[in-house]
Amino acid sequence: MAIENILVVDDSPTERYMLLEILTKSGYKVLTAASGEEVIAMTKEIMPDLILMDVVMPGQDGFNATRAISRGATTKHIPIVICSTKGQETDKIWGMRQGAKGYLVKPIRATELLKIITELG
Repeated sequence: MAIENILVVDDSPTERYMLLEILTKSGYKVLTAASGEEVIAMTKEIMPDLILMDVVMPGQDGFNATRAISRGATTKHIPIVICSTKGQETDKIWGMRQGAKGYLVKPIRATELLKIITELG
């Protein structure tokens, strides 16, 4: 599956902008969401090819949103890469158990991000 449409989820406008810049310069179409609740609702409507998910957000966190999307009947096929400041090994293991296909620790390096996107595509 070719990845063209990416949904970036982060409560920080700065982080969303940084990821948006990297991805659009690389030719991807990007939409953004600012919360776990928003990404779950948007995913059902737009069916992105990939989701980049922050963990620490107000309301529903990224781990819970990842679990909901990865276990949803119509959304379970969408790969999720967690992009978080939570960089402990236990965080990574927990994120993967929730259904993530990758885990990047902030600050995100463009080369790492683009590499994982290519691998998932």
